[in-house]
Amino acid sequence: MPELDVKTITHQHLLRSMDALIDQQEAVDRVVADLLRPMIDQDLPVVFYDLTTIRTERLSAQENDVRGFGMAKDGMSARQFMLGVVQTAEGLPIYHKVFDGNTAETKTLLPTLRTVLARFPSIKWLVLVADQGLLSLDDLEALDEPRRASRRALEFILAVPGRRYQEFAELLDEFHRRRCQTATTEVISEMKWNALLLIVAYDPARAALQTQRRDDQINAPIRQGEQWLGRLDEQDERVRRRGRKLSDSGAKASFYHAVSEAHLSKIIKVDLKSELFSYDIDESARSLANIMDGKLLLVTNTKDLAAQEIVISNAGSRCSTSPNWRSIRSITVCPSASAATRAIRFMALILYQVMRQRLKTVNAGLSPERALEYLRRIQHHQIRLDASEPVTGVSAISAEQSEVLNAQNVKNPGRPAAARAVVVERFKFDVSKIRYLCD
Repeated sequence: MPELDVKTITHQHLLRSMDALIDQQEAVDRVVADLLRPMIDQDLPVVFYDLTTIRTERLSAQENDVRGFGMAKDGMSARQFMLGVVQTAEGLPIYHKVFDGNTAETKTLLPTLRTVLARFPSIKWLVLVADQGLLSLDDLEALDEPRRASRRALEFILAVPGRRYQEFAELLDEFHRRRCQTATTEVISEMKWNALLLIVAYDPARAALQTQRRDDQINAPIRQGEQWLGRLDEQDERVRRRGRKLSDSGAKASFYHAVSEAHLSKIIKVDLKSELFSYDIDESARSLANIMDGKLLLVTNTKDLAAQEIVISNAGSRCSTSPNWRSIRSITVCPSASAATRAIRFMALILYQVMRQRLKTVNAGLSPERALEYLRRIQHHQIRLDASEPVTGVSAISAEQSEVLNAQNVKNPGRPAAARAVVVERFKFDVSKIRYLCD
């Protein structure tokens, strides 16, 4: 960067300087990784990886635009981009990556894992925790490739996608009958599956809520279907009613669309081949869905963590990652922002989490926002009387401000008592002069 007088630097200078940063992105990433390494447990770092989709509304196209049409979290196709974040169990973000909006989630995990292993070569043992959908159960052996390449112990705790639960129906049915039907508190169990360990956690309160919600979803189209069947029967009996005449094909199409929108097509079966409108409830499918309620399935190859610890670790990926998306999204809210802008925002997020951890370590009981609010009250003053040399200093540091500074390992900027005495002696301040100056 060219040498500039600090006093002449403007906001526009800073914005333009970010464009030069991207040319050194790899060097910046190495420096950030070097600073993070002492803060990461080298023996057993548990890292969480999660991916979210961020929908965009504008239709304009940019060069190297990451916005693309893909499947959003709500199950609908939308123009979006994807943001993946890796963070430690303590919530410290160590890597992020923006993916095109049409990228399959399963295609993001392995390249992300390779990058993390490359940036932190001193890590000897890594336990990866990832949420549903980030790796296909059919491709678990793909995790052996980065393990062999890095020659380090790599273990994983992966949540089984809900759409795959039926593959474990036999195991879950036995577990449900034996452990869940009379359970009033959370139940956790271990099972063997394909040379791996399957952890099943059951929450009865969550199960009751999910079952009730499904029943409500089923009853809504059923009530509408019964009304249509009644109208069709009246029309067959030549009963006249106001409004447009209902047809079997129209009722059948509308009912099928409503069932599909509610994702109930496996339970409510619509006979599309019949000329007459008819449907049926598959009670076996409904019973199977109820058995799945309230359950969390995890697949892991780790043998040194107890089942409950594994479940808690995976819950940590949801509790520590998902709520943080509100702040993490600020990294790339604007997809057209330059990579340098995103890098600076990610570094700001790292600083925020480091500040939060340091405050927590000393039991300060403060959030970073509250701590910064205290620090903003520190004022810098410059005093000049007549033609004498100006004297500078900061306002008195309160106990709360000292606590924040000590927690962050920042030197107290307050002037020492001896220096304050010199100032008072030089200008011979007394109460009357101070009052006069204030007036």
